Amino acid sequence: LDTDTVRLSASTIKQLFEDTNYTLDDVRKTKLVKPVALTLLPGEIKMIESTKKRKDFFIQIVLPLILQENNNIKLDRKKLFNIINKSHNSKIEKQWLNTKYKQYGVPSKDLSILKIRMDEVPVSLAIAQAAKETGWGTSRFAQEGNALFGQWTVQGDRGIVPARRDADRFHKVKAFETLLDAVRAYARNLNTHRAYRKFRSDRAGFRQEGTYLDGLALASSLSKYSERGDEYVKSLRSLIQSNRLENLDQAKLSDKADLEGRHVPLANSAI
Repeated sequence: LDTDTVRLSASTIKQLFEDTNYTLDDVRKTKLVKPVALTLLPGEIKMIESTKKRKDFFIQIVLPLILQENNNIKLDRKKLFNIINKSHNSKIEKQWLNTKYKQYGVPSKDLSILKIRMDEVPVSLAIAQAAKETGWGTSRFAQEGNALFGQWTVQGDRGIVPARRDADRFHKVKAFETLLDAVRAYARNLNTHRAYRKFRSDRAGFRQEGTYLDGLALASSLSKYSERGDEYVKSLRSLIQSNRLENLDQAKLSDKADLEGRHVPLANSAI
């Protein structure tokens, strides 16, 4: 990859998690996640013999990244509602709105559409899809291109050609500089592509009810994410339930101050 980051070993990352007291057991109790953002997956993840340990390790890596992107969206959403609730908007606010209309693919400049599209992704659903698409971080696409969600590209974007691609197809699996870039592209995909209108509509229903985004329930609206359709949805729901991912839907990043003063290796992470 054309990046100045260094791929940390699995043992170094595990030590980082230990030094920062970052465990999934604590997360499930407190709903607080250490803000450790790794840029690359360790190559040794496929060599972790214990299935449970490998899965937990993968979840620990991707969970803070999903929450980080959700926080970015949450800040934008808060700003959007502040603008909507004002009778007059400044020039800077109008420019910001125009930027967001483009970002979320709303050429009509319809505020009601932007409000539905500019929203977070359910944590458990994002983890389940990343696990499904990467084999819990072991796939060639994930290792070589940070492709956590199996997004395709036929444009000039950098991508990886599937080994078993049919002769009449020209798609590639899109590659990313960092894991966070992949998470960001995934959120944008769910928030803008016409195939996921039902997902956005169902998510808006949860917002109206004032409840958290239930990944298990919202998984049913992603049958168009895969050619497997309803079978894909069943596999996502099974992943969420069998790996207790639903109790991560209300998790949030803990304050960065929690990690201050700790001497930990951060060659390929940002805290």
